[in-house]
Amino acid sequence: MARTIQSLERAAAMLRLLAGGERRLGLSDVASALGLAKGTAHGILRTLQQEGFVEQDPASGRYQLGAELLRLGNSYLDVHELRARALVWADDLARSSGESVYLGVLHQQGVLIIHHVFRPDDSRQVLEVGAMQPLHSTALGKVLCAYDPVAHSEVAESDREAFTPSTVTTLPDLEGVLDLTRARGWAADVEETWAGVASVAAPIHDRRRMPVGAVGVMGAVERVCEEGEVRARLVAAVRDCARAVSRDLGAGRF
Repeated sequence: MARTIQSLERAAAMLRLLAGGERRLGLSDVASALGLAKGTAHGILRTLQQEGFVEQDPASGRYQLGAELLRLGNSYLDVHELRARALVWADDLARSSGESVYLGVLHQQGVLIIHHVFRPDDSRQVLEVGAMQPLHSTALGKVLCAYDPVAHSEVAESDREAFTPSTVTTLPDLEGVLDLTRARGWAADVEETWAGVASVAAPIHDRRRMPVGAVGVMGAVERVCEEGEVRARLVAAVRDCARAVSRDLGAGRF
């Protein structure tokens, strides 16, 4: 059996203890409950506090769970609810479009693929759930940057690599692309990330009308585009899918 890291085990036990209590706990309470020396307990609590997982009340000196832990928990729930709500609609989109469907969310400085429906044919394909895509060049990434202020900040502060001669890398040009995305409600990537590949994506909103992800189709440029432009039927299908998932998340009509 692989060895465990004792300090991480103790930190996890400390978080569980704080999560199960009905009140804030003092240092002595935590140390006693976990059978730790006060110095050891204090060191772990201070580390958790610095990371935002634990907060200390200035008046009493007692500890409680921190906002960062709540944010991580909400993020986990949001992503899994998004995927669950999108499953049927993504399958329908793959059938109606004849192309691969991707569901993505912001993760660090990229797009994390949380669901992937294969193109409905007999071609050999690789599941890309868990893969990362760039923010500045993909249709999914542009949608997130256009509607999510956090994603916009990430792309503005990051290095924007030129993957092909068509990749937009300068911030002023990218801002123009994002303005266009917001104006028409969808984004495209025509050979900006991968030669011979095009995609189109639209935003998904939750019950707070906040952007929580994006859905899109991707395929060979000759199938997705006609005379250099994304086919209107694919744009309509993607937007309909995004609206349907948003409605299932409680966003109402867009």
